[in-house]
Amino acid sequence: MDTIIPLTSEALPPAKGKKVPPQPVVKPVEAGLWLSLGVVALYFYALLGSMNALPKTTQPGKQRIMFGKNWNVAVNKYETAPGGVDMEDDEGDDIEPEDTTTTAKQKKSMKRTTSVQLPPVSQWPPPSALEPTFEIVHPGDPKARLQIPEFWSPPIHDGGLMTREVAMQIGACAVPDASGNFARGDECPVDERTIYFAIASYRDFQCRQTLETAFLRAKNPRRIRVGVVDQIVHGEDPACNEPIKPCDTDPHQALCLYQDQIDVYEMPAALSVGPVFARHIGHRLYRGEYYYTQSDAHVSYTQHWDADIISQMEATHNDMAVLTTYLTDVQGSISPEGASLRHTRPIMCNTDYEGGAQGQHLRHLSQPERVPSIHGSPQMQPYWAAGYSFSRGHFVVNVPYDLYQ
Repeated sequence: MDTIIPLTSEALPPAKGKKVPPQPVVKPVEAGLWLSLGVVALYFYALLGSMNALPKTTQPGKQRIMFGKNWNVAVNKYETAPGGVDMEDDEGDDIEPEDTTTTAKQKKSMKRTTSVQLPPVSQWPPPSALEPTFEIVHPGDPKARLQIPEFWSPPIHDGGLMTREVAMQIGACAVPDASGNFARGDECPVDERTIYFAIASYRDFQCRQTLETAFLRAKNPRRIRVGVVDQIVHGEDPACNEPIKPCDTDPHQALCLYQDQIDVYEMPAALSVGPVFARHIGHRLYRGEYYYTQSDAHVSYTQHWDADIISQMEATHNDMAVLTTYLTDVQGSISPEGASLRHTRPIMCNTDYEGGAQGQHLRHLSQPERVPSIHGSPQMQPYWAAGYSFSRGHFVVNVPYDLYQ
């Protein structure tokens, strides 16, 4: 039996003398163009959504004056800090900065022509740095709100170079003078000059050991006050101020002896958005100490480290100097008694860009450590390290970490 195979219209041959119109053909180039346009449209749609999710501000051009102030983005208002000022008038309009031109006599007497005021009166020991607080919008989630401490003081540089007389207004002495004044400046004995010790810790189990060595190996542990921003998961991570052993079984632990000198701002690890935001909160825990040091949460300190670093700082004869480095590996560096076994100096000058097509960043490495050829003063280097930094306390007042960097 014969099989009949039906032919489609496309398979039928054209009739003689009849022209067949050309069939439309989708070219690959046109398809790729439409696909690219669709991707671009999706990109701008996502960008618009991200912009709409940002906190709303009424006068974005004036946000630059928030630096170092208690700017409350939840209500777009400048809060009044102790010793500071409210940056809004009664009608809620931002106050324009006044003329900052001052005479030398006015600067010396600390009489301001701007809204910047004198720092609060120094105390030792200071009151808790955890209060008062105010609400901010979380920098990584505009729907979340956080209560964070207020700054101790707004900047005191007055928009220009700070005089030594102004700088000496910052810095508590652990022992007051005959009039009960703790801000004694150069008259404060070196061993009584206070230190604010800042740590930003993210789930770091060594944070407690860091505080143990910092207090127990200091020459004068009573002049040290610690501010920790502890980003942990409850039930999994130990708190940085939690003693390693119960205090009733081992009362000689630093976390038992000096617990009143430790302020801890605890934050769920899920809200962490990196070290800069945590260190910004850490700067808010500063309360007018003479010196300021920033440390990683996994550092072992050596015997009399506080007197050692202060002597190096004073050897610069520069109130604006900042000592900084990425610290030496602990292996083979510390004796069982806590003494330093190193006589070399790490210097950050072996720095280069690294990364791929997605973007490059600077990687700071140290040159091979060796015995320094310069003695009697710290050596200059081109970079600053977040792993360890030491300076005068007005560093925190004048150039604090930015909230939304």
